Amino acid sequence: MTAYTETINYGEEEGNFYMHQWRRVQPFERTNHFHSTYEIYYLISGRRDYFIKERSYQVQAGDLIFINKYDVHKSSITGKPEHERLVINFSDAFLGTNHPFYRPELFRVFQQEGALFRLTTEQISFVMGIFGKMIHEIKEARAGFETYLRVLLTELLLFAERLNEAAEGEKIDQEPMSPMHKKIAGVVKHIHLHYHEPVTLTDLSEWFGMSPSYLSRTFKAVTGFTLIGYVNLIRTREAERLLLETRHSIIEVAAAAGFEHFTHFNRTFKSLTGTTPSKYRKGT
Repeated sequence: MTAYTETINYGEEEGNFYMHQWRRVQPFERTNHFHSTYEIYYLISGRRDYFIKERSYQVQAGDLIFINKYDVHKSSITGKPEHERLVINFSDAFLGTNHPFYRPELFRVFQQEGALFRLTTEQISFVMGIFGKMIHEIKEARAGFETYLRVLLTELLLFAERLNEAAEGEKIDQEPMSPMHKKIAGVVKHIHLHYHEPVTLTDLSEWFGMSPSYLSRTFKAVTGFTLIGYVNLIRTREAERLLLETRHSIIEVAAAAGFEHFTHFNRTFKSLTGTTPSKYRKGT
């Protein structure tokens, strides 16, 4: 049996519209990552652990998750490895600001904490119907199919907004599963607030009352990241945003994102993004 089977694989994760559905039967963990596109994650079958920004969640079949652009996230195994999931990523250019279908309230679901919904059977049927129509449009690729994808995506976001307003679904806003998860969530939040300042293992261990070795080991166990790897990822995420949204020089971007040494910034940025800061800004 193959490691996974695909139903649909369309577009690119950092492109205007991406849709990918697969079923895996062997252990799989997605690398820690973030992207400049919005993400909608739907677990069709199985169970997964999901780390999103500052929290860990236990995700089960029928859960629908909304992840904001640039939010760091990672899924990992919990229990049996078999699972099937569907992911949609889309850009601001596809449906965001200045697009005729754009409505600010439709994007609130990406901006709130804990945007995970445990759907009822009726809601699952509705959502799967939208996904099915999207897959059909992509495979047929008839005239105007991208316009219809935007219509269907708008319908899905409106559905999520109504879940928020009417509390029709069981919204899952979990606290970390243990006191240690809660403490590590505090460490993560501290990093998010102070990434532009010097952040060291020693300082964090003193601040949160843990030995450096225990903090390092526990942080990795809870989040899937090494501590320094997570700090570098958050700083690189901010550097990407500044490169695209400001006219600061690359040296100024490096300093604003918390990198003390420019050579370290260049090396880390290329390692995590696959390109240099200057090429990233130019889109090449």
